[in-house]
Amino acid sequence: MAFTFQINPDVTWLHDEKLLQRAEENLPELKKHQIQFKDIVEMQFDGKGIDGVDMISSPKKIEQLAEYPLTKGESLILDLGDHYVGTFQIDITSVGSPMDAPLYLKLKFAEVPAEIAADSADYRGWLSRSWIQEEFVHLDVLPATLSLPRRYSCRYVELSVIDTSPKWQASFSNPVFIAESSIDLKHLPTKELADKELQKIYDVSVKTLADCMQTVFEDGPKRDRRLWIGDLRLQALANYVTFDDLALSKRCLYLFAGMTTTEGKIPANVFTAPALIPDDTFLFDYSLFFATILHDYVLHSNDQIVLKELYPTTKKAVDLALRQVDQEGRLVLSEEWPVFVDWSNEFLKDSAGQGILIYALKRFLVLAEMVGEPEVAFYQSQLSQLVNFSQTHLFNPQEQLFLVESNGEYNIASQVWLVLAEVFETEQNQQILKRMQQKLFPITGIATPYMYHHVVEALFVAGLDHDAVKLMKEYWGKMIEMGADTFWEAFKPEDPSFSPYGSPIISSFCHAWSCTPAYLIEKYLA
Repeated sequence: MAFTFQINPDVTWLHDEKLLQRAEENLPELKKHQIQFKDIVEMQFDGKGIDGVDMISSPKKIEQLAEYPLTKGESLILDLGDHYVGTFQIDITSVGSPMDAPLYLKLKFAEVPAEIAADSADYRGWLSRSWIQEEFVHLDVLPATLSLPRRYSCRYVELSVIDTSPKWQASFSNPVFIAESSIDLKHLPTKELADKELQKIYDVSVKTLADCMQTVFEDGPKRDRRLWIGDLRLQALANYVTFDDLALSKRCLYLFAGMTTTEGKIPANVFTAPALIPDDTFLFDYSLFFATILHDYVLHSNDQIVLKELYPTTKKAVDLALRQVDQEGRLVLSEEWPVFVDWSNEFLKDSAGQGILIYALKRFLVLAEMVGEPEVAFYQSQLSQLVNFSQTHLFNPQEQLFLVESNGEYNIASQVWLVLAEVFETEQNQQILKRMQQKLFPITGIATPYMYHHVVEALFVAGLDHDAVKLMKEYWGKMIEMGADTFWEAFKPEDPSFSPYGSPIISSFCHAWSCTPAYLIEKYLA
């Protein structure tokens, strides 16, 4: 993975208190449920999970947990049976001789078995180790109920006694996980698909979305626990065809609109604690996606009030993006405002960025016409120029592929985004994607469900439904085969144990941008 932290201390922010108040008016009350642990499990190291680690049931029974006291160096792994987000508590007492020393306890929370197997002391990744979900606790007096204040994203909880004393042992009972989300899965109508593999993919997608729906659409409840606009666009689409929580979508839109730069840039993400804070990270495509998110919301809800209040933010962001277009209709990107497209830096992103701009501008024009924008002809002219440049300069009719103008490179992202932008009609788009599969498949060097989503949707848009379903099953289905309860932040089928951080202990295994098969199935296959 390649990533550069942006630090922009000189940014001047506009805080629109009216819009931020609108966001707070749509703050959800989290629903909390007590989840009982289902099993005591043990690691198995020759399995098909990440790093070959799976869990198998232990001979010990969860109902008899108190009968398995632990002494120095001993541990137990508790299994919730599914992935949840929330808080943890457990009763602990001492057994044996009087308690002549404190209990020194380590607790480890894991979304997948490989996290339990990984040693945090070995972590050398570029993201902060403070994200690792483990706690070291001293308890001077037992019995006690240990209630941890932090929120965790997990299925497994490992209890490891670092030390007691030779005179006594620690006994555990009544472990409880208090799961929280802004929605309740029980309220979702049952979806029955004839294809059982797609059914499983759909169900795991919905569970992924549900666990990311907190006070905002979080990108990942384990990490980073904030609202990223790229994730939001995909979460909102999945939300509309499942839970249809319009208030949460509206809240997130108002948060971004309420905190922009004076020139009109929309931050790539925002924090909601300890206060509403925009991050000083800016991505060209993420700023543009505000227009597409608003477009999707308005077309789904017909909420004219939101359109009226947020259209000025959208227009300002689009105007700023169009300054990056030269007289020929070429998008000229800058290092100060990079396009994301995907984590991978193994391919050039200029043509994909051109496609994203066209895609967003088309949706902005729908909004512009709805509000009676007096300058709509200008935006239509800009769109025509961008499309014409893409057809005449970026498309190679001999190869039937879009290239990157600067070096003649052909890559998947260029084809996908210029097809999603519908630079050509469906028949031509279909030929482009067939050629893409011939020349550029199998996919390598792309590790995110975010990018795979766009590949699959482009195939659907071009009428290649069979190929789209096949790729969906190969990618998301493979995660399920490896034990996924929720879909992951990063996954390379050609390297199943890949982590962008060098260790599964810091990776997110419930991540918003991977929840989209539910949307794709509903939109293109229902």
